[in-house]
Amino acid sequence: MISEQDWQDTQLLWDYQQMRHEPRPCSVGIGLGSHDLGVADTTVDLYRRGMMPLIVFTGATSRTTQDRMPRGEAEHYRDRALELGVPADVILVEPHARNTGQNITLSRALLEERGIDVSSVLLVSKPYEERRAYATARKLWPEVEFVSASTSMTLSEYVDSIQDARLVVDMLVGSLQRLLIYPEQGFMIAQEVTTETVQAYERLVFRGFTSRLIPETAGGAPGRRA
Repeated sequence: MISEQDWQDTQLLWDYQQMRHEPRPCSVGIGLGSHDLGVADTTVDLYRRGMMPLIVFTGATSRTTQDRMPRGEAEHYRDRALELGVPADVILVEPHARNTGQNITLSRALLEERGIDVSSVLLVSKPYEERRAYATARKLWPEVEFVSASTSMTLSEYVDSIQDARLVVDMLVGSLQRLLIYPEQGFMIAQEVTTETVQAYERLVFRGFTSRLIPETAGGAPGRRA
């Protein structure tokens, strides 16, 4: 059961992940692969609005997507974009990335291989991973300006769209954990996290929403970063 307190804590984590950047035209849009086809839809919408001339979809499969997207997340995103009328020649596919860091480094390598000059990137992710994606990209590709974007929706709307409330809560907890511990490991830039947000995270960990935590720390919360 997900209690009312659990939902309040999850809302805090959801709100924290929103970067609230205003989309603007960029050199390229990068859609980060996941279980959520809404990322592809939002990338297409931004392309139609003239926010980028080129799209990169990046992602292999994960334990969450291996059954529903057996050919890889990026390939399924590409299929979705083609269904929505995006020309095939403005879509690049990076099919090997298995985490957010690889999404960035392998997309960068693909663009460099194609000789595409990049000064800014519209980074499209799930709503609850905007900040994690941004912090990772800033660390791994510091000379480029990043603008974070995702589907505009409430937590309740997102849960309804995914049809798996527990998965959404677990994913939010996992994303926050990485924001807390990855800067010290060199995987992303540090982000200010309020005590209130960390306490919400710790309560959710205590309540057992731990399936997306890094295993060695799944038994307890990492050190705070205020």
